[in-house]
Amino acid sequence: MEDGNSEPLLPPGEVDRTRGSYHEHQRSSSTLAFFAPGIEDIGPITGPRVFFREFSVEAKKLWYLAGPAIFTSICQYSLGAITQLFAGHVSTLTLAAVSIENSVIAGFSFGVMLGMGSALETLCGQAFGAGQLDMLGIYMQRSWVILNSTAVVLSLLYVFGTRILKLIGQVEQIADSAGILALWMIPQLFAYAMNFPIAKFLQAQSKIMVMAVVSAVVLVLHTVFSWLLMLKLGWGLVGAAVVLNVSWVIIVVAQLVYIFSGTCGRAWSGFSWKAFHNLWGFVRLSLASAIMLCLEIWYLTALILFAGYLKDAEVSVDALSICMNILGWTIMVAFGMNAAISVRVSNELGAAHPRTAKFSLVVAVMTSFMIGVAISIVLIAAREEYPALFSTDSAVRALVRKLTPLLAVCIVINNVQPVLSGVAVGAGWQALVAYVNTACYYLFGIPLGVVMGYRLNWGVEGIWMGMLCGISLQTCVLFFLVYRTNWHKEASIAEDRIRKWGGRP
Repeated sequence: MEDGNSEPLLPPGEVDRTRGSYHEHQRSSSTLAFFAPGIEDIGPITGPRVFFREFSVEAKKLWYLAGPAIFTSICQYSLGAITQLFAGHVSTLTLAAVSIENSVIAGFSFGVMLGMGSALETLCGQAFGAGQLDMLGIYMQRSWVILNSTAVVLSLLYVFGTRILKLIGQVEQIADSAGILALWMIPQLFAYAMNFPIAKFLQAQSKIMVMAVVSAVVLVLHTVFSWLLMLKLGWGLVGAAVVLNVSWVIIVVAQLVYIFSGTCGRAWSGFSWKAFHNLWGFVRLSLASAIMLCLEIWYLTALILFAGYLKDAEVSVDALSICMNILGWTIMVAFGMNAAISVRVSNELGAAHPRTAKFSLVVAVMTSFMIGVAISIVLIAAREEYPALFSTDSAVRALVRKLTPLLAVCIVINNVQPVLSGVAVGAGWQALVAYVNTACYYLFGIPLGVVMGYRLNWGVEGIWMGMLCGISLQTCVLFFLVYRTNWHKEASIAEDRIRKWGGRP
């Protein structure tokens, strides 16, 4: 294992020469020259004309990354949703089992794996920006080692799924079926462990389109074979497990074929024993990334959990579930922008372009805010009509209409907040943001929501308003941190990080 004084990948002079030759290569390739970090840092913004010109250039770079990332997120998010859709046509028990396994066991594992894989957004992005392409493959292999080891531990959740579900109060029949399904879904867990490092590896190089194409093809195949196995051939739960597992394995294998075929150049030079170097430092950053993300996922899950203890629990939970489904789809847009800004910031910091990194943040925040406002306006305008698409119960529809203004505010905030989190990941602030999330969400937001919902008898609105205050506080804290950031210092830290976690070729 390497220590904190490990030698850099290349001596400083060699790093500079490598970076120079790398940018010479960029100049010979129009695609790389446009989407990879620029040769020079952005100049001062001297007026509106310069601002809008640079805004247009940066927006194109962001949307080149964000567009395919959004599409990929929606496709992969839809795999589980389509399985649940067909499960509802098999039986109510099958639907319940698939829903519980997806949301509780697989959902928890998905959050942990995605969070730990996000450490590569910092490391691969900054190494790519610095022109040290050889390290991207090493970082991905290190992440595979850590995430597959974590998957072995998480597999205990799948093995003891039935007991865990019964322990938290799930109905025995549903717990038994969901527990059996969880055992069959263990291959999906290890597919997560391989997929998320691959995704960050490709994102850092702006090779997102291939992920979008693979996800789209798999989604079509997944839909066809789910219908065939679950309904036509009557395999039920077994069919759900087979198709979900195979779909995720195909995603992983297709992306690996793309990488191994030589399309990534120096970024993939084969397997290396360096993957086992400096694992502890990698583990720390991966855990911080996982905690940062999971604290956010569990926070929204807690909202529905607390609603289940209200007087009109069934109506409250149904209405909140509808709102959370809508919020979930809109968050896919925010996740795409999160990935894009993380890549842009890490690339530009790695390339020692602090002003460009800061300007990229400004463009991303403004763009996400406008998207959030547009979606919210549409929802508010259609609040009398859209609840009927999700429920025939008049009480549920009435509560959804009543919650729509809160949903609209939540969409706007949740469109900006992931962008700031993406900056945090790109700059390597995961541990700091994990502390911020703990304080704002669990020491402020949840207690305030409980007081408003139960003590003040404001019901589900009170719970959501309190927790929305926690999200707002967290967003304000992130704004303050970004505003006070010394971007030149962050660029220097990025260079030190690359040298510290590198190794001699």
